[in-house]
Amino acid sequence: MSTVNPQPLWQPDQERIEQAQVTRFQAWAAERHGAPADGGYAALHSWSVAELETFWQAVTEWFDVRFSTPYARVLGDRSMPGAEWFPGASLNYAEHALRAAATRADQPALLYVDETHEARPVTWSQLRRQVGSLAAELRALGVRPGDRVSGYLPNIPEAVVALLATAAVGGVWTSCAPDFGARSVLDRFQQVEPVVLFTVDGYRYGGKEHDRREIVAELRRELPTLRAVVHIPLLGTDAPEGALDWSALTGADTEPVFEQVPFDHPLWVLYSSGTTGLPKAIVQSQGGILVEHLKQLGLHCDLGPEDRFFWYTSTGWMMWNFLVSGLLTGTTIVLYDGSPGFPDTAAQWRIAERTGATLYGTSAAYVMACRKAGVHPGRDFDLSKVECVATTGSPLPPDGFRWLHDEVRDDLWIASVSGGTDVCSCFAGAVPTLPVHIGELQAPGLGTDLQSWDPSGKPLIDEVGELVVTNPMPSMPIYFWNDPDGSRYHDSYFDTYPGVWRHGDWITVTSRGSVVIHGRSDSTLNRQGVRMGSADIYEAVERLPEIRESLVIGIEQPDGGYWMPLFVHLVPGTTLDEDLLGRIKQTIREQLSPRHVPDEIIEVPGVPHTLTGKRIEVPVKRLLQGTPMEKAVNPGSIDNLDLLHFYEELARKRA
Repeated sequence: MSTVNPQPLWQPDQERIEQAQVTRFQAWAAERHGAPADGGYAALHSWSVAELETFWQAVTEWFDVRFSTPYARVLGDRSMPGAEWFPGASLNYAEHALRAAATRADQPALLYVDETHEARPVTWSQLRRQVGSLAAELRALGVRPGDRVSGYLPNIPEAVVALLATAAVGGVWTSCAPDFGARSVLDRFQQVEPVVLFTVDGYRYGGKEHDRREIVAELRRELPTLRAVVHIPLLGTDAPEGALDWSALTGADTEPVFEQVPFDHPLWVLYSSGTTGLPKAIVQSQGGILVEHLKQLGLHCDLGPEDRFFWYTSTGWMMWNFLVSGLLTGTTIVLYDGSPGFPDTAAQWRIAERTGATLYGTSAAYVMACRKAGVHPGRDFDLSKVECVATTGSPLPPDGFRWLHDEVRDDLWIASVSGGTDVCSCFAGAVPTLPVHIGELQAPGLGTDLQSWDPSGKPLIDEVGELVVTNPMPSMPIYFWNDPDGSRYHDSYFDTYPGVWRHGDWITVTSRGSVVIHGRSDSTLNRQGVRMGSADIYEAVERLPEIRESLVIGIEQPDGGYWMPLFVHLVPGTTLDEDLLGRIKQTIREQLSPRHVPDEIIEVPGVPHTLTGKRIEVPVKRLLQGTPMEKAVNPGSIDNLDLLHFYEELARKRA
């Protein structure tokens, strides 16, 4: 990694830097709290991690967080795990999410878009009224603070109303997308024992209707703790026997009552992908999410009341929860329920145009699919309102940065961000006042003490190491559900470096302060002692027009050797002949190193993913090591289980 200063792809102009909320926050915090007035973002970040308590106090003041009882101090205990934030304070997340209704009653809080691509608004006053009505009905059903409320719902306005009403009464929200099968949903919901279930009769995706009534019936049978089921007739069917009707619960004109709960009261449960066992049920707090998301959306994404925030996501992914938090900054959020590529690959750009999105978030995979399909967003759509395109899910390859710059607009803020379900936020990513360099995340987040460490715990600059966070963040899990002694939580992040969060990603922190993500460290390739991330290989190989997707695995052999196969899923009509094999090897040798060249290149019918679209490397590695399917992978967490049989059969042949 070079320490010279390469030319940035994009640089914010002076006016943009001055108008950014993070610039105004820094000047205010310098006056009030001793933050550095000069030195720009780098100086502010250094201060935010050195003076953690002062920084987070400043965030709560800047965003006018309403504490109904005051806090004794910012950090009662800073040990990890077990940090105690704002002890004594009480508040309510939903109260803050609906604050803009007071000043923007008739403006849209939500814009709902389905596969017709027509946007339908829900105003702030409508949203507040529906939340008030539903919260009163939940209380009438006996939902008390701490009770779990679940949603088997697509990305529709009703899901937002249900989450906010749950938070308003102090309940704990949890959701799955309706493309999850019954087993996947039960693996998640049975752990937390919900008392209410919100469901749809089906959903539309890719131009087709998908009936989910049988799965809903199975969920009702297998979740004995349910006291009520609420039916949302998305496909127009009648409510099943014993289910309540959505419209009956949300029709009253009721002012919402917000239960004031302790800062660390649970807000929601998110789930890890669960590829190798039951998904971890990750619990985050009302206060922790509130202050982390205000910081992330207000200061890093620079969102405010004039913005429109669109992120392509489903309710089964943390990005949906993050999107809903756009309401905290008074921003209009765009909910798209449908296929990312229907009726054509350019679908998401069309939605960004039609909704006037100012910040549009998507996956790196979608950007690369658009590039491969020859989509021309800037030519074919009016994207003049889009100020920032953000990507996550996997590292955005350098070609993705160049394509966005060339095909959307050359004055485009491109924010590749990386974080995790575990914190429901970003460790590193968007900063509106910093330049963007190709292949790099702009900087670590404020209050996030992000470092790259070697195996002995020594910080590294311009070298690949483990992503660690050496000080607590408010949105770190308060605990995992069903983990009474905390051992599963401890073992997930703190068993490598005691008292320090190890996330499981390979990163480089550059001497310029930017960050490069190289992929997961638990599926790291280790050739002759040299570690490398899989993302580097995918980026090089998938530039070849014949390759739709790839998967690389490194396997330690019993004899001390190392086998590194590269699996390639080809574009229809192409064959893996000698010419293509040669070009793949040559590409890797020239762009990476001879050490990266795989031992074998194998054509596969497809690459398996988690339900949230991430390639699954560890379970495939386990299968190839001879682990039986039922132990190597949790079938409910995979998008296409049939694909795994190919790898299972290959392991059998090799054995």
